[in-house]
Amino acid sequence: MSDLTQDSTASRPATAAGARRDLIEAARSEAWRTLLPDLPTASEPRAAAVLVLFGVLDDVPAPPDAVLARDLDVLLEKRSPTLSSHPGQVSFPGGKAEPEDADVAATALREAQEETGVDPAGVEILAVLPDLPLVASNHRVTPVLGWWREPSSVVAVDHAETVEVFRMPVAKLLDPANRYVSVRHHGVHTFRAPAFEVDGTVVWGFTAMVLDGLFEAAGWTVPWDRSIEREV
Repeated sequence: MSDLTQDSTASRPATAAGARRDLIEAARSEAWRTLLPDLPTASEPRAAAVLVLFGVLDDVPAPPDAVLARDLDVLLEKRSPTLSSHPGQVSFPGGKAEPEDADVAATALREAQEETGVDPAGVEILAVLPDLPLVASNHRVTPVLGWWREPSSVVAVDHAETVEVFRMPVAKLLDPANRYVSVRHHGVHTFRAPAFEVDGTVVWGFTAMVLDGLFEAAGWTVPWDRSIEREV
């Protein structure tokens, strides 16, 4: 999907209800099938799920010239630097599926509660997105799109896994000044993908690709300079 102009996004309702509706429509996009490339793995990938949880801090609508509600945010966490996979990276809360999980949504909610303390009772599941390969840790990850109907306090529950939990303002992620293309080398392959840097916090890899895909499909993307590249 091509970038939308500032004028086209400004004409849409910048409210929490409008954002929720946009996310539901975005989840129906066929673009998810090609979001991340499939690469050969040495063994059968493990199933995992992450919670992509959007919410708002209050019900005050943004000014009419805003792309979307300024108080819209997404729940992210910073992984411990001592973890064997994706150490120190910013990610969605989530993890591998367990036998007791009824489905992928249950996996995402359980992991989010264990890692951030989020109350699953306050989360509305909007959609389950197609699973995507995460080659570095040999997982196939299912993003579960959620809406924070009743926000709860969040904190890094287990510092062996998560060192920080925060609600990132979506408006800052959409700011063109905070966007660039990450370049990463994996064996003989070179990957270029959207990335974000907000107030010193870098979001790249799987998490950035999912966010970028949602923003594109929801029609929120503000044109940004894709010629800016930074090595990971």
